[in-house]
Amino acid sequence: MFALVGLALLPLLITAVVRASDSSADPVDPVDNALLGYHLILTTLMPLVTLVLSTTSLGMEIEDGTIVYLLSKPVPRAQVMIAKLAASWLPAAVLLALSAAFSGAIALQGSGESDLLLAIVASSVLGALAYTSAFLLLSLLTNRALVFGLIYVFIWEGIVTGLFSGTRTLSIREYTLGVGDLLTGNSQLDARLDGVTALVLMAVVTTAIVALTIRRLNRFETRTLF
Repeated sequence: MFALVGLALLPLLITAVVRASDSSADPVDPVDNALLGYHLILTTLMPLVTLVLSTTSLGMEIEDGTIVYLLSKPVPRAQVMIAKLAASWLPAAVLLALSAAFSGAIALQGSGESDLLLAIVASSVLGALAYTSAFLLLSLLTNRALVFGLIYVFIWEGIVTGLFSGTRTLSIREYTLGVGDLLTGNSQLDARLDGVTALVLMAVVTTAIVALTIRRLNRFETRTLF
């Protein structure tokens, strides 16, 4: 957890250094500085924080065998799933929101770009929810969720979606950018998906993933996953 907190401080440090190095001879656009921190959060911090917290929440219990005791209790498995989702998402959302808020505030100080700051924070929280739900499902499907999660983040979202535009409809990163752009109202985040499309896709995909995770948990048997 301390490593995640340290990682969350990086956007603050970078935006603070860029702002401190600003000079009248070579001024730094505060919006560009804010987006630098935001893209660092989006491409690195958000997926790593949600992946670690999600795989720890369910994956470790499956690996240790303690999931047997949890599922043997007279509690609906849908309730178990929602509790695990909340337990993983809430700390991730708080950490990401604080990192986005403080780094954005440092970069945008005195610029009057309050709408951009709100969009950065809100999209970070919503993106964290989508990532968390996806990684929870992954941790139920395989005991190598951490590996497959990293492949999704750095290969699929980092490389494939940049090469093939059609794959962007299956990218949580692109949903998050699109929603952020929608919230700013003036496309400041340069998203590659239309804002409304991104919001609808994020809502539909996240809901579908949660439903699939609950179904998977309902059918879960106490056996070793592949």
